[in-house]
Amino acid sequence: MKIGLDIMGGDYAPKATVLGAIEACKVLSADHQLVLIGDKPTALALLEEQGFSADKFEFVHTTEVIGMGEHPTKAIVQKPDSSISVGFKMLKEGQIDTFSSAGNTGAMLVGSVFSVKSIPGVIRPAMASIVPKLKGGLGILLDVGANADCKPETLLQFGVLGSIYAELIYNIKTPRVALVNIGEEEEKGNMLALATYPLMKETELFNFVGNVEGRDIFSDHADVIVADGFTGNVILKMAESFYVITMKKGLRDEFFDRFNYEQYGGSPILGVNAPVVVGHGISNPEAIKNMVLLSRDMVESGLIEKIKQAFQ
Repeated sequence: MKIGLDIMGGDYAPKATVLGAIEACKVLSADHQLVLIGDKPTALALLEEQGFSADKFEFVHTTEVIGMGEHPTKAIVQKPDSSISVGFKMLKEGQIDTFSSAGNTGAMLVGSVFSVKSIPGVIRPAMASIVPKLKGGLGILLDVGANADCKPETLLQFGVLGSIYAELIYNIKTPRVALVNIGEEEEKGNMLALATYPLMKETELFNFVGNVEGRDIFSDHADVIVADGFTGNVILKMAESFYVITMKKGLRDEFFDRFNYEQYGGSPILGVNAPVVVGHGISNPEAIKNMVLLSRDMVESGLIEKIKQAFQ
């Protein structure tokens, strides 16, 4: 297996990404080859500084970087030798089995759809994230930002994508899928929620358990929580703030510690023809390591093939 990693993506790249690659390399088995895509001389210097052998990696040198604030589509087109553009080209051509980056999220989304493309039948790919449960375990929240505006049919598909992801990657059997709403009752919600509920209620594609309110997102009400990308992103960013606030207040709590993004590495883009993971822009080495390990798990689980079968 060849795991592609953009070492130029992220606020603390390339140092954080190279250090994260070193930590990941210590965990990966011998048949997992980590391919570092970016400025090779800089990566080699960092590896030498750490006393870690460059022979453990494969390198693909690039001369351009897509900045965090650049327009995604323009950047992909105008910077063909950027680490993100090259990574997607390699993924499309089968030179790597998976690709991850903590760089420009929009460019990762555009690159996914333009290169490996959406799985036939998938209306819109979604980004998923982890939500810790108060009594232990975790849930999956999607979409968390790829699609600010959605149609009912799109949310229905998010339920399918999230259910398969929860089962294959986190071993949650028959995941319970819920729809984010302002009330538990079927008659509550905006036009989107009202139109989506009956579709989910009638489907046999996943185990629908009804609506879930904001206060119940971290409870054991559901395993997969579906929302449009606007709502999901607001929930995610608020949840991330819990850990930061407790740290600033000097409070330590096992539950809030599980809101630390470093533990989960990144968000997969579900619904495209290859495993793609987007890391947090402020990813440190620990987060990069976990992003790489998630990429590996997505390949080994056969996730993409399972999703393809579901949408045939």
